[in-house]
Amino acid sequence: MSTFSDLGLSAPILDAIASLGFETPTEIQEKAIPHLLGGDADFIGLAQTGTGKTAAFGLPLLDLLDPQTDCTQAIVLAPTRELGQQIAEQLALFSKKQKGIRTLAVYGGANIVTQIKALKKTRHVVIATPGRLIDLVNRKAIDLAQVGYVVLDEADEMLNMGFKEELDTILSFTPEEKQTWLFSATMPKEIRRMVKDYMSDPFEVRIDPKTTVNTNIEHQYAVLHYKDKAEALTRFLDLDPELYGVVFCRTKMDTQKLAEFLIKGGHRADAIHGDLSQAARDRVMMRFKRRELQVLIATDVAARGIDVNDLTHVFHYALPNDQAYYTHRSGRTARAGKKGISLSLISFKEKYKIHNFEKGLGVEFARVDIPLADAIVETRLRGWAMGLVAQEDVAAPPPELLEQIDLLLGPLTKEEMVARLVARELSRLNLGQRADLNDRGPKGMKGFKKDGAGKNFKGGTSAGGFKKPYKKGGYKKDGYGQGGYKKGGYKSGGYKSGGYKKKPTWDDDGFNTGDGEFKPREGSGGYRKSFSGGAKKSGYKKGKPGGFKKGPGGPKKGGYKKKW
Repeated sequence: MSTFSDLGLSAPILDAIASLGFETPTEIQEKAIPHLLGGDADFIGLAQTGTGKTAAFGLPLLDLLDPQTDCTQAIVLAPTRELGQQIAEQLALFSKKQKGIRTLAVYGGANIVTQIKALKKTRHVVIATPGRLIDLVNRKAIDLAQVGYVVLDEADEMLNMGFKEELDTILSFTPEEKQTWLFSATMPKEIRRMVKDYMSDPFEVRIDPKTTVNTNIEHQYAVLHYKDKAEALTRFLDLDPELYGVVFCRTKMDTQKLAEFLIKGGHRADAIHGDLSQAARDRVMMRFKRRELQVLIATDVAARGIDVNDLTHVFHYALPNDQAYYTHRSGRTARAGKKGISLSLISFKEKYKIHNFEKGLGVEFARVDIPLADAIVETRLRGWAMGLVAQEDVAAPPPELLEQIDLLLGPLTKEEMVARLVARELSRLNLGQRADLNDRGPKGMKGFKKDGAGKNFKGGTSAGGFKKPYKKGGYKKDGYGQGGYKKGGYKSGGYKSGGYKKKPTWDDDGFNTGDGEFKPREGSGGYRKSFSGGAKKSGYKKGKPGGFKKGPGGPKKGGYKKKW
């Protein structure tokens, strides 16, 4: 395994990353940095979030800049304000040992006048969201005519958000002779078209998602009904007071409603989504980073750029369909060598997604139970009691009132007093009527069995096959007993172990209900192949006297006689 000093970086950059505690490069850094430092070709880096992409382009970019040249030499485009801020913060840390390198982040939602003033002092690198950069160019606050490097970070997300036209406009402001570095988690057709239009014979590095899986992340899932998701989430939060995480929802409305539900229940939570003003988003993020909030509720887009090293949990309140989104989300936890948990709250019908993620990512998911109500009650009551003991600076009530209350409570013993206080607090907790929120699947159903028995409906007594609930019979593949398809588990009836019975019997009356249905061989009953006929009651007979005769009817008895 190589070190950063093996990649060709300058001494000031190496000093800076050493002071930050970085020791060995990630795979994308190891493969990208030497090429970006030494080459003059365009570059494509395909890697998931959490693989160190910012350092992969940021470190060589800073080394290639000339602090003596008084112009904007590089622009870095990001899909969201949060990601732009995060990139700017990291570039500032990487360049702290360099002299004269100045960077600036510009994005929508912030005061544009302030940004214009900041741009009057030369910024060698400008990190921007597409819309705000176009505004600044149109106001002639920034000149892109001498830009030598254009970095498109999370290019797939920018296109998903509808920035194709803005990217076309921005690139038209830059000179033809430049290097374009594109980083993306995926490579859809739209990205390929952009590569064809704006890049020249790019060098491509692709990091297999399976090789980038963070082994410090424990992947878990809990199965429940959709209506119980919010309550289930509160139980996980209550059971672990040290939990610190992000909850991912699918829509802005879902994030807001869930945050309001949690806040109403006394939890330290808030939401971040696109409908919030920039100032409001900044306030929420500041509270979250200070751990004034236990959980942050976010959409995938709003969470871009959130980089908090101490997150213990990522919750997938709505499981994404796309593997890349799952990896993006989960990568928020278990950073800087720490452990983390990625927990998906799914319905029974979504279990196939877990199986697909296991195959696609090469990881194993463990099913966990939602904490039971009793455990939550115990945890909450213990916390309530400890809070009472630890409470300080309580304003004492007036002595007269205290004396009256003491007289009213006098008949109660200490034990009775404690019991009644606990009962009242228990009533206030209001955990709902259901103690167990776990969905065990349809009643009587086991579903897929890993031991090879196939799809097995519980209820039969033998192994394998597809068995009707709570019946002894069913279609049994193991061949034990009388096997076959038994209509009710009766011994003699139905298709027995050989289907049509070949054993001859000597009872009369053809269709024999005791020994079993149609018989193709000789014997009394069933279709007889002989023409022996006879006077016995032998069911359908093709023989002479009696039976079903095609000729003149025979005499005497004998089955079904038909005269001409």
